[in-house]
Amino acid sequence: MTVIVRDLRLDTPADPEGFTRVRRLALPYILFTPDSVRHLLTRSHPDAHFRSLVAEEDGEVIGTAQVALAHDSTEPGQGYLNVYVRPDRTRRGAGELLVRAGEEHLAAVGATRVYTWLLDEPGNRAFAERHGYTRGRPAHFLRLDLANGTLPPLPETPPGVELRTAADFADDPRPLFELDAETVSDEPGEIDYEFTDYDAWIEQTWRHPLLNRELTVAAVVDGRPVAFSLAFTDDATHYSTSMTGTARACRGRGLAKLAKIHSLYRAREAGVTEAFTGNDAGNDPMIAINKWLGYDICATEVRYVRELG
Repeated sequence: MTVIVRDLRLDTPADPEGFTRVRRLALPYILFTPDSVRHLLTRSHPDAHFRSLVAEEDGEVIGTAQVALAHDSTEPGQGYLNVYVRPDRTRRGAGELLVRAGEEHLAAVGATRVYTWLLDEPGNRAFAERHGYTRGRPAHFLRLDLANGTLPPLPETPPGVELRTAADFADDPRPLFELDAETVSDEPGEIDYEFTDYDAWIEQTWRHPLLNRELTVAAVVDGRPVAFSLAFTDDATHYSTSMTGTARACRGRGLAKLAKIHSLYRAREAGVTEAFTGNDAGNDPMIAINKWLGYDICATEVRYVRELG
């Protein structure tokens, strides 16, 4: 049984389906569908040099990798390589081949440093260290049982604040882009991002097939969104918060908490039974909000880094 690594083929339906299956088995806390796999490959910015790789054994996809330059980072030369292998298909060499192919691609397009996320498990840590990666920041995946759990009561909406959904901004989503750009720039992490390309944001975020505009809620003051919770759904029952944040001038007023709890109430009413989110381990304000909402940590991942060249 020989394992080969190649680019994902969009003209073969089995490829996006196999990619999705591997990701769901290896990392069920992040939503993936064949449509989202196609979207990332076809709508990513050209400067990212994005590639989706698959490891194939006897015609079956058993491993995946997403590899790209962080083109919107404030520091050039930053790349990322995230590798996942089916838990029942490990120790066949798939991970080794995917890492090698991903690093070669990044080096060829000018990356000097590569970051990767790994679930914080002994085998994963040993694999990363064996390939020259060093441990960085931890982060947590959190899960909320909307079917059997209890959400806190809805807090009172402050005077002068209006709650709207992303669907209300369909004619002009630029205010949401500006809010997203401001909050992303303050998010903790090793890579500093700066969103300046509105057209790219439209393609990659606003038109993302998992973005649920009816469940994405924004707190609006004087006609402008100042806090929001961006909601993704992959089917009728699974929900994930892609980003929750508040404009700097409005922080400390509980508006992100307000937007997120209203989004979750909407999700439960729509039939969602399971909600996921993720937090950098040092993001104390969001950890406090998610704890108040009833989320529990279900897994921890760690970012590893390696200098190329």
